[in-house]
Amino acid sequence: VAAYTPTYGGVAEALFKMALGNGLGFRFREGVSLQTLFGYCYGAMVLELTEPLEEGELLGHTQEAPVFTYEGQSLELSRLQTLYEDKLEPVYPCNLPAAGREIPAFSFAAQSRPAPKVKTARPRVLIPVFPGTNCEYDTAKALEDAGAQAEIFVVRNLTKDQVAQSVEDFAKLVSDSQMIFIPGGFSGGDEPDGSGKFITAFFRNQAVKEAVTELLEKRDGLMCGVCNGFQALIKLGLVPYGKIMDTDADCPTLTFNTIGRHQSRLVRTRIASNRSPWLARTQVGQVYTVPISHGEGRFLASDSLIAQLAQNGQIATQYVDLDGKVTDDIRFNPNNSAFAIEGITSPDGRVLGKMGHSERIGAGLYRNVPGEYDMGLFASAVAYFR
Repeated sequence: VAAYTPTYGGVAEALFKMALGNGLGFRFREGVSLQTLFGYCYGAMVLELTEPLEEGELLGHTQEAPVFTYEGQSLELSRLQTLYEDKLEPVYPCNLPAAGREIPAFSFAAQSRPAPKVKTARPRVLIPVFPGTNCEYDTAKALEDAGAQAEIFVVRNLTKDQVAQSVEDFAKLVSDSQMIFIPGGFSGGDEPDGSGKFITAFFRNQAVKEAVTELLEKRDGLMCGVCNGFQALIKLGLVPYGKIMDTDADCPTLTFNTIGRHQSRLVRTRIASNRSPWLARTQVGQVYTVPISHGEGRFLASDSLIAQLAQNGQIATQYVDLDGKVTDDIRFNPNNSAFAIEGITSPDGRVLGKMGHSERIGAGLYRNVPGEYDMGLFASAVAYFR
């Protein structure tokens, strides 16, 4: 059912963290020694099983009540969790209090969506890889599984000539593609002064800019950016404005998480608008679970601009809690984004940017975390061209 490899804290730490994930308790078998629980056992595995196993040592049994029971003594899981999480809270605050602001759940149900003039049975997707990109293979697999033809293009930057050649080659490939997908990662190590700078510099090159503009405005193409790619789309102006432009202080931005560090976890997002062809298979109000991994995912924009985006159906997704309520709680809105916004689109919806890694889907993943993970993002994009 579940497995864990003990590390510095031994079996005791492994059992605690395994129980913590699903709020379970644990009753230790009589006779299990403290040495077994707290001693080092690198290379071992703690397994949760539905049937007995001859190999290994039985440690005990899970229980519905969130309590740890050992030799007649009991300790509530919530108390252990508080001790665990509060240890370094004065130094590195993680459990930031929510402002308690009432956040509206935006809703925009599409009556119609854009469609391409030329249909394609197997649309071609160009996936640029920059120094620091690390999600290109997951992205290519998700697109291929959906029926697209994915091409990974490595942007070479060791010399000035290589960069110039990459620009020329990429611009040519764009003219033969129907989609561009900028995957996640840590472009340039997210330094200096923010992420996505090399990506945006590359796309602002005149040849690439013209090719992208022609793809979006004349050939009805699609474009998407996830995580690092979303940061690049924001800085380029492709979201929310739909074209590469010079941005200023009045434009939306993505900045550092208020927690002050990288966040890597599963979050829940609610469909606020299905206007985008990328979200054609979703319904407004549906909630999807999605993995995140970023240090700069806090979406910021003025209240007036957000109101305008909401009215136009450009706010695609919002972070929600376990009850499906839009929230600023750090446990569910991991970066404290304004109005809990996780993803936005261009005015016509054909360019989508979002923080959550929707490409990280597949059989056997997240087995012990309930939720719907596949929002049909890639299948919708392929169907758009058919």
